[in-house]
Amino acid sequence: MPESHDSNRQTGTAVHTRIAGTGHYVPRRVLTNGELEGMVDTNDAWIVSRTGIRERRIAAPDETTSDMASAAARNALEAAGLKAADLDLIIVATVTADSPLPSAAVHVQQKLGATCPAFDIAAACAGFIYGASIADSFIRSGTHRRILVVGVELLSRVIDWKDRNTCVLFGDGAGAAVLTASTDPGRTIRATRIFADGSLAPALWIPAGGVTEPTSAETVAQNRHKVRMSGKDIFRFAVRALSSASSQILEEAGLSAADVDWVVPHQANRRILEAVSERTGVPMERFYLNLEKYGNTSSASVPIALDEAARDGSLKEGQTVLLCALGAGIAWGSALVRW
Repeated sequence: MPESHDSNRQTGTAVHTRIAGTGHYVPRRVLTNGELEGMVDTNDAWIVSRTGIRERRIAAPDETTSDMASAAARNALEAAGLKAADLDLIIVATVTADSPLPSAAVHVQQKLGATCPAFDIAAACAGFIYGASIADSFIRSGTHRRILVVGVELLSRVIDWKDRNTCVLFGDGAGAAVLTASTDPGRTIRATRIFADGSLAPALWIPAGGVTEPTSAETVAQNRHKVRMSGKDIFRFAVRALSSASSQILEEAGLSAADVDWVVPHQANRRILEAVSERTGVPMERFYLNLEKYGNTSSASVPIALDEAARDGSLKEGQTVLLCALGAGIAWGSALVRW
């Protein structure tokens, strides 16, 4: 049984949250910018110059969101040296669940063979940071000791492939992390911060399919079940919000840009990240980027990059890692990790 919050207070033991293992999964199919040239009015040079994206992954017809999430989760559990039966909780961040009901998380639970509680959260591209923040709170309270957090999206099925403003941006994939309780303050999640501003909700949304605008022949014909985005509004807000969230969490931790070894950001747009780099003072060479390979995988973006950075040796023990992401909602957040 997990330790209770009361037992932690009685012993005076401070409980911290450690990232014990990470994993990711991306589909085999690669969709290049060159292939998109034959689908919509765009070209490779335009996409690369404005986004930095060269290709993205597309799920196979028989792949589901929970399939991808489970594959990433198995890799994370293996890295953590744990089994699914060891988990106390599963949190899945996604806006593209297998179905409206039930959650993707319960399908992940079953596919892994776990028996713990499981639920979804919907914070779009900020989903993994939201999930990590929730998990961190549970662990620090002493109610849970081992939590799986998955960010996963199957966006290729909610994209309008005739809309060149959105279809060039997004891809499919999943990333996961196993967070565990630790009494070692040296290798932990030091802080998380999450934010939201619903005033810009229509800037990035799927209009139909909910109770406000139920599915009908008309909504399907009008492609109102596909992602719609006001790119300029999102770009401007993202630069301000990501810069502010990143600078704020560093200031609260008593750190400066010079103390950051790596920024593992949401992989949405290279131009956004260059502007964030300039505003925060963290050089671009310290931003871990993989968007040219995967595009924007929304909730999966940060954990995929985090796992790749961990596995290729970029992240080293003792380094300070800053995570930041922003997506529909508008929801955004940051996290500070001692690796």
